[in-house]
This record gives sequence, structure tokens and C-alpha cells, in this order.
Amino acid sequence: MKLYTKGGDKGNTSLIGGERVRKTDVRVEAYGTADELQANIAYLADKMAHEECLSPYVEDCRKICSLLMTTCSLLAMGCKCEHKMPQLTEEDIAWLEGRIDALQAELKPVEYFTIPGGCELSSLCHICRTVCRRAERRAIEVAESYEICSHLLVLLNRLSDYLYALCRTITEKFEAEEVLWRP
Repeated sequence: MKLYTKGGDKGNTSLIGGERVRKTDVRVEAYGTADELQANIAYLADKMAHEECLSPYVEDCRKICSLLMTTCSLLAMGCKCEHKMPQLTEEDIAWLEGRIDALQAELKPVEYFTIPGGCELSSLCHICRTVCRRAERRAIEVAESYEICSHLLVLLNRLSDYLYALCRTITEKFEAEEVLWRP
């Protein structure tokens, strides 16, 4: 099988199920942004893998990448898609909420907004968090016109919270300066 098909040379692509749409379709934008988020989180996991104290979070990121692959597939479904697709579940949301709670339990409360920075891994977490917020906005646009999995928006919303908590955890573990916004 060839890698290139030439089917997208004029700005069109196929959704799962065969429906042809423009590459600017909101669904393509949404799954493309979720894919970008997945790549950034994989990069974060690869960078964290060099630090033994971060190994539990590397495993979290690997699971999150799998959940994001499911997210991409759900956003890429065409209107008349009859394929059996994996779904996001309440258990997936509960797992992510549990991970957020575990991270927060180890952190001192924050009273001000955090300004990105402090160390390279912390900054990379902030990049992932902001891409996640964009992915959530794109998914909301899809939900305004198409039926999507009810857990998809919740997952993306919780994921940005997880990434923020992970950023703060990394900052603390490396004794980096947490820069707070004090207007």
C-alpha cells in the first residue's frame, strides 16, 4: 500500500465512513488539533522518561495518548459512519480525575495564576495545556453541529486541569521557581 493517495491534493479528505469533506471542515480541524496535542504529550512523556522521579507521570501520559487517539477517531467520524468505534467512558474520566486529585494532594494550594516557565519540562506542560484548551474549543465547535461522544468534551476539559497540576508537580520536584501572576 502506498503512503500517498493523491486524494487530498485539492484540499479534500475522507472522514471515517468515507464522507469527503474539505480539510478546513470543523471535524478535521478538531481531530487535527487533538492529534497535535497527542504528539506534544508524547514528546513530554519522552522528555520526562529521563527522570526517574517522573516515571508515574510518563505512564499517565502514555494512557492519555491512547485516550486522545480515541478522541481523534470519534471526531473523525462521518455523518453516516456505521463503524464500531472505541468510546470514551465514565471510567476514563474518573481515572483522570483521580490522577488530578492525587497530584493536587501533594501540592500546596495556589492563590494566583501561574505564569508559564520555571524549567523546560514545566514549560512543555504549559504548551500541552494550551494546545489542549484549543482542542477543547475545536471539539465544542464540532458539538455545535454534529453529535459527538458525551464524554469527549469532559475529557478534554479535565485533561487541561491534569496538565496544569502536572506542571506544578514538575516545578516542585525540580525545585524550580513557580512564577505567579500578581497584578
